[in-house]
Amino acid sequence: MRPSERSTAELPTTELPIAQYPPAEYSTGQQPRVIVVGLGFGGLATLKELRNRFSVLVLDGNGYTTFQPLLYQVATAGLAPSDVAYPARAISGKYGARFRHGEVTGINPAERTVSLADGSQIGYDYLILATGATAAYYGVGGAAEHARSLYTRRDAITLRDELLGRLDGLAAVSQAGRAGRAGRAGRLVITIVGGNATGVEMAGSLAELRNSALETAYPEIDPTQVEVRLVEQLPELLTPFAPALRRYAAAELAKRGVDVRLGTAIKEVKPEAILLASGETLPSDLTVWAAGVQAPSAAAAWGLEQGKGGRIVVEPDLRVRGQDRIFAVGDIAADAEQPLPQLAQPALQMGRHAARQIRLLARGEPTVPFGYRDKGIMATIGRRSAVVQLGRGRRFRGTIAWLAWLGLHLVTLLGNRNRISALINLSWRYVAWNHGGGLIVGDDQSGSSGSPGPADPDGPADSRPPGRDASAAESAARRRYTAGPGDGAGVL
Repeated sequence: MRPSERSTAELPTTELPIAQYPPAEYSTGQQPRVIVVGLGFGGLATLKELRNRFSVLVLDGNGYTTFQPLLYQVATAGLAPSDVAYPARAISGKYGARFRHGEVTGINPAERTVSLADGSQIGYDYLILATGATAAYYGVGGAAEHARSLYTRRDAITLRDELLGRLDGLAAVSQAGRAGRAGRAGRLVITIVGGNATGVEMAGSLAELRNSALETAYPEIDPTQVEVRLVEQLPELLTPFAPALRRYAAAELAKRGVDVRLGTAIKEVKPEAILLASGETLPSDLTVWAAGVQAPSAAAAWGLEQGKGGRIVVEPDLRVRGQDRIFAVGDIAADAEQPLPQLAQPALQMGRHAARQIRLLARGEPTVPFGYRDKGIMATIGRRSAVVQLGRGRRFRGTIAWLAWLGLHLVTLLGNRNRISALINLSWRYVAWNHGGGLIVGDDQSGSSGSPGPADPDGPADSRPPGRDASAAESAARRRYTAGPGDGAGVL
């Protein structure tokens, strides 16, 4: 047996006198106690690596984990919300951990406790922060209030419901014979802000919805009444990819009828328009924000050093700067010496590394620096069109890349039910949309793990259809985070 595989019963625990910490609900004898905050890719990788080695407790504000790379499919009615969600208690139990629904509001490194929103405190020996990220608006006026983000399951459901509601409204106008009149009543303009993977995938999916599904799902609507626009501040799309793949993606979007505007900065988002830095105003009935991520606002109250975008600054071994028992992984972590893309693969590798460092520390051994292995990135534009760039420079595009994207995302979904359901729904979308127009609708707000707690941002929505006049509280709830990768550019 390798030293790293020894059971925790053989590990020295004299440096971790459990009795000196507050009892606080989490009493596990002499096993070192590990708290994992967040159940996205980083949190899941940590659980798998710590499996049955320590006493592990998972904390998350949702009762489920979300497969974020496919949220845009939910938002465009190609997948059901349950296809991309998996019960948090089930996956935690699979890896020998316990789960508690709750949000961390404070961290006390001196006493080694975390505080929850319900007022309780829980003691730890090691703490791993893997909370993921939320939308970053970069100071653009009106963006938080008037644009829809796409970083949580609730975001996707809200966006889907507003999209279908606006299509219903457009169909009603067309049925009444007013679609051809001058003015805005006979059109729907959708703007996606951000030209990396999330924005490109969303734009391509919306274009295919318009081009393939409208004829049968909304026969009253002429596809020319729906405009899909993608706005990117940089001069190219998909900047992490090779130039040839960037050009291919832009050409494929244009082929699908997407109005791609590069080198275009946004100054302000209004309820039904966007104001460009150039001074030009463009109509936009529905604006989707996919321009970047930042740390959740809750991180500011944790008393840990923060860097750009509010992310927690970490040392080379992924311990939080100035802390010996707190780690940060995934989108929440910022390493100035080794900047990493905010994607799934870095989060997975960081989660595994942090868990291994805890095993070293528990044995009294020194930690080792984290080294990222770039396995590659991928993004899909639409049916039979995707780009794949592997870590060693190999790249391909088109049908083979699309099949690779589809296969990898289905395999990495949690649970056989989710994989089968997603396969059926995606097959229907890409094969039969133009024949049956089968858009997936329904509220499905409660998730697959039972009823969320009262503080769950993905809990049941009120009965009022989502719209531009949502209250400030609702807007704030929509922007709350679910742990997961930053941009969703595949899960290689």
